[in-house]
Amino acid sequence: MTQASCHDPDLARAMVRDPVPARPRLVLAGNPNVGKTTLFNALTGSSAKVSNYPGITVEAASGALTLPGGRIADLHDLPGTYSTNARSAEEQIALDAVVGLDGAPAPDAVIVCVDATQVARAAYLLLQCQELGARCVVALTMVDEAGAAAPSASALTAVLGCEVVEVTARTRRGLDELRAAVDRTLRSERRAIWHWQPGAALRPRLDAVREALPATWRAEARYGAPLAAADDALALWALTCLEPRTGGPDDDELEVPDALRAAVAAEPAPRDEEAVLARWAWLDREIPPLVHRPPDRSRTERIDRILLHRVAGFASFIAVMTVLFMSLFWWAAPVMDAIDQGFKWTGDQLHGVLGDGVFTDFLVQGVIGGVGAVMVFLPQILLLFLFLGFLEDCGYLARVAYLMDRIMRSMNLHGRAFVPMLSSFACAVPAILATRTMERRRDRILTMMVVPLMTCSARLPVYTLVIGALIPGSRWVQGLLMVGMYLFSVVTALVAAWVMSKTVKPLKAKRLPFVIELPPYRWPRFGGVLRMMWGKSSMFLREAGTVILACSIALWALLYFPRNLPESAPDYDALVAHAPDKDAKDAALADQQARQLENSYGGRLGHAIEPAIRPLGFDWKIGVGIVGAFAAREVFVSTLGIVYAVGSDADERSEPLRTALHDARGSDGKRSYTPLVGLSLMIFFALACQCMSTLAVVRRETGGLRWPVFLFSYMTVLAWITSFCVYQGGRLLGFG
Repeated sequence: MTQASCHDPDLARAMVRDPVPARPRLVLAGNPNVGKTTLFNALTGSSAKVSNYPGITVEAASGALTLPGGRIADLHDLPGTYSTNARSAEEQIALDAVVGLDGAPAPDAVIVCVDATQVARAAYLLLQCQELGARCVVALTMVDEAGAAAPSASALTAVLGCEVVEVTARTRRGLDELRAAVDRTLRSERRAIWHWQPGAALRPRLDAVREALPATWRAEARYGAPLAAADDALALWALTCLEPRTGGPDDDELEVPDALRAAVAAEPAPRDEEAVLARWAWLDREIPPLVHRPPDRSRTERIDRILLHRVAGFASFIAVMTVLFMSLFWWAAPVMDAIDQGFKWTGDQLHGVLGDGVFTDFLVQGVIGGVGAVMVFLPQILLLFLFLGFLEDCGYLARVAYLMDRIMRSMNLHGRAFVPMLSSFACAVPAILATRTMERRRDRILTMMVVPLMTCSARLPVYTLVIGALIPGSRWVQGLLMVGMYLFSVVTALVAAWVMSKTVKPLKAKRLPFVIELPPYRWPRFGGVLRMMWGKSSMFLREAGTVILACSIALWALLYFPRNLPESAPDYDALVAHAPDKDAKDAALADQQARQLENSYGGRLGHAIEPAIRPLGFDWKIGVGIVGAFAAREVFVSTLGIVYAVGSDADERSEPLRTALHDARGSDGKRSYTPLVGLSLMIFFALACQCMSTLAVVRRETGGLRWPVFLFSYMTVLAWITSFCVYQGGRLLGFG
């Protein structure tokens, strides 16, 4: 193939001169971990997240950039990406923004961050942007880390054909020079720079695909004038990236006209990799002479000898994950209990002021209880994102993904899925939010579909109650059963991931090679970590929290109305008025509460589903508990406390409730709940998605109802079938 420099006279024919708009649109692009978002914050004064983990910036941020002369430009920070070869959500966003596709206007200039310690790799994205016709300015970052190894900005300018400015965002070095370079670039001619020329085999394929480009994609529509070389670059992108339609997640993420996909499919296979090889060949030839010596990464290499070691690495990993697990499971518990007690105290005070009544119950049990159901997750979410932000910024989380990928990929899960799965032992809500660290939509959704199977802390009260009331044996035996439930959840989640990756069409996709950057270790920027922690947590409160609150109020109404009692019910007002002592009065009120719950819409629903759950060994009372547990699994305990007239404040260690369950008898005089029923009930709760908060967060993260409905359906069916096999199989073996 022939080579063309960036000052080739033939390029003059492709130049387009267009006026500078009053408020230019700028785009900030670059690889992960090149200091891009730090630079964005310095240029705009914004508080966008700063990260040291590939692919973590999923949403584009924007801010105002002041150019020389006081003119204001809109600067958009794109997700970190290594190229415009869009196969992930981040790459799709970057391509749309750089080129002006999918309704996004074409930018007036692109600031490309290039890491001074790895110029050739970081400049690959720059070459693609130049081919697509974008005006480019290079911000040479990490100059302080590169030291004497950093290439000269003037030498890079001569080679790359665009202005290169050295910047250090933390000290604000070079920011004014960068603004001036952007201003000059906005006034320059637009052209499509090709540092190499397509060969004879590739040229006709580009021509054929270029004819299939939609009219709105062509340079004339995006830039206001024909730019054939930019259309060639877009055709090259299509040839490189588009695959035949399979119904997989890539089709969902790459919104491409069918005609263009068909034109690519009509070209001879295999895909020609000439473009990729040519770009790297040019970079490998032109860049190394400008680098004086490799940057010193001895500190990172010394640390990696331990953290990536087969034995020491896993030991360190287990220690770090233990601290993370403890923070979510135990350290957050006192704060969560305090929040819970605080909302209960507020409800009690409000009840004392307003007195009895439907409106009071709505405010106390529906609104305040619903807000409490949202706020109680906040300590875990804050701690999760604090630890993740710290591990991301120092560079360790990339090592976790590298260590775990070999294990996780055997179940067709991504290596980064391990952290969400681990944190789901505390709660599935922050675990689902943690899936944002994965680039591909398919990997994120598959992980979301299995993390609710892990034994969360909300299941523990149910297990504790059932084991204490129905499972005979010593504390040692009961403890082993509790451990067994944890192991059961882990195995089930891994098997479910493998099965779904093979059978659920949108989750079936060829496994891409696991490529991850291991960034140098750096001290975390605590300000950025704290801003990220609060930003993610507040987003949960705003978006998922509103859905959880609405569901809490709806569930309260389901279990509260209607308030009338059957005619056969005693006159509770008289019983309370003539009660000889406080215990008799409390017993009458508890019995009244139990009757009202049974007569409520939720109680009637429990009776209605009894035929469906009877084969599992459950009666209508368990059915009411299952309905109530949809607010939160631990509500199952207090709901049974009401059903058995023990009181709504009964907990899993309440002896009256345990005794009531143990001694309950059916109409035939036999025990209602045997140890086999207890085991069946724990299996059901281990597998069923009895958590509206989880479904609300999945809906938010996936952008619709499709996946939460699928999650609820498959987990409910799986729970029913498994509990049925356990209960009916146990009876056949004589354990009933």
